[in-house]
Amino acid sequence: MTPRAPLPAAARAFLAEPHPATLTTTRADGSLHAVAVRFTWDEDTGLARVLTRGSSGKVRNLAAAPGRAALCQAEGFRWITLEGPATVSAGPRRVAEAARRYALRYLALPPDPPGRVVIEIAVGRVMRLNC
Repeated sequence: MTPRAPLPAAARAFLAEPHPATLTTTRADGSLHAVAVRFTWDEDTGLARVLTRGSSGKVRNLAAAPGRAALCQAEGFRWITLEGPATVSAGPRRVAEAARRYALRYLALPPDPPGRVVIEIAVGRVMRLNC
């Protein structure tokens, strides 16, 4: 699933800046879990990707209560939120693609802990302000 409409140039430019974001998932008890993450955005496929450990809380949340996730990148009075269904993959090709994109975005190799996985969010809703 891709965003309903192409993103405006200002939003694309903001997403190209290497800011961290807040990833929000839902715990099994229904409460929200928000953590700072680095991520990548692929407008062509509509996928936002987050590399993490398979044992992390965000992965446990998605395993216990599969569903949606949201990423919010903010700087000053600009912000953009990417929301959609989230899946977790340990597939070597998917993890390698996420790592390749991370290195391009942040100009550094991502951490490579044992059990590294990628969370992929199929973005279906975009909200934004001043970008």
